[in-house]
Amino acid sequence: MTYYFSKHLSIGFDEAVLRATEALKAEGFGIITEVDVKATLKKKINVDFRNYRILGACNPTLAHEALKLEDKVGTMLPCNVIVQDIGSGKTEVAAIDPVASMQAIDNPRLTEAAAQVQAKLCKIIESL
Repeated sequence: MTYYFSKHLSIGFDEAVLRATEALKAEGFGIITEVDVKATLKKKINVDFRNYRILGACNPTLAHEALKLEDKVGTMLPCNVIVQDIGSGKTEVAAIDPVASMQAIDNPRLTEAAAQVQAKLCKIIESL
């Protein structure tokens, strides 16, 4: 089983970040963390890296439901969405498959909740 959904876009990196953020917002997700991997690697270990952004996306209602079902599930939140430059003016946007990641937890109700998030994230990626 793959652990992510992805789509390649024929747009620049900044535009892809903007589109991903807006698509997430349209499905009730907010960005609660944002990691600029390129800048972080340059600053911390002086390595040049491609444009790569990790967006920590959270749908508060769905996160609350998951936390009520399993109090340690916060170790797997938020849902990460990445945007990366893949060259030639193209980008890739990928999102974690929450159903795949929740298989580590033996809780059928949590798996059902993860399926709701999965459907939203699939819709978001496809809409790009």
